[in-house]
Amino acid sequence: MDDRFITSTKNLTDAEIENSLRPNSFDEYIGQTKVKEALTVYIKAAKSRKESLDHVLLYGPPGLGKTTLSHIIANELGAQFKVTSGPAIEHAADLAAILTNLNQNDVLFIDEIHRLNKSVEEILYPAMEDFALDFIVGKGPSARNMRLKIKPFTLIGATTRAGMLTNPLRDRFGVICRLELYSTDDLKVIVKRSAGILGCEIDDDASVEIAKRSRGTPRIANRLLKRIRDYAEVQGQGKITKDIADKTLDIMEIDDLGLDNIDRKIMLSIINKFGGGPVGLETLAATISEDATTIEDVYEPYLLQLGFIARTPRGRVAMPPAYEHLKITPPEKD
Repeated sequence: MDDRFITSTKNLTDAEIENSLRPNSFDEYIGQTKVKEALTVYIKAAKSRKESLDHVLLYGPPGLGKTTLSHIIANELGAQFKVTSGPAIEHAADLAAILTNLNQNDVLFIDEIHRLNKSVEEILYPAMEDFALDFIVGKGPSARNMRLKIKPFTLIGATTRAGMLTNPLRDRFGVICRLELYSTDDLKVIVKRSAGILGCEIDDDASVEIAKRSRGTPRIANRLLKRIRDYAEVQGQGKITKDIADKTLDIMEIDDLGLDNIDRKIMLSIINKFGGGPVGLETLAATISEDATTIEDVYEPYLLQLGFIARTPRGRVAMPPAYEHLKITPPEKD
């Protein structure tokens, strides 16, 4: 799993390329049109009133630009941008220290906000709603409640699992935006823009081919572009053509739908070893020597979206499009 190239989960090698390719304004940000239009209006209204923007929740699959969009929101507001993550805030005092150091109308970005500790989350409620921190001072009968005012700020929470957020936390976000998977046309523009920043020439056909195999995710598109650029510099003349892109992606075993050997292994196991299913998740995991949670959270969503497999009460089933893609004749049903 850690070595998988086509996953949209961020890895250590993504940081350098994402920072260099990250857009700084809505004009440079490609795709997510409805989200951009809504945020543009909200930001302009907040700036005209000289108030902080309502708290924003961004959710959707990994690799779609939630962190990038948060940077842009801070830039458009002209505010300082502070970054942390849910797992990094272990104690309520850690969050209190962060909040008390914020300046007027600053933007605080919390990645993986669904992983906040329960005690930390409860400190966040009055901070979001009333811009205040509540503390209990003393113990026993002499204990008393104290409220510390903090400066108005905008919290941007990002999560890939909006369903894991508690209702009290979700209800305190005034702006909730779902990021959708990108179309091939949008990804083509992103690939061409990234190629220009990286200083490599690319054909239209090559950018379309990369876009088609990127699973609707800019992070994967940029990752593929970087590898294809290396191949073009060594095996080609430095220019990325469709032929160069095809050869590189074939070497990486990424097919025309963005499926890699692990995706195909899952489908072939269901088809060849279990007659197309149904097969239980634990059984399937043992068959391909992979963790069941990893299959459910990482591999299955894209296969489900393509309609290649289905989840049933009895287990996973291979669907007709999977047989067609793998060029396997479906078994006759009674």
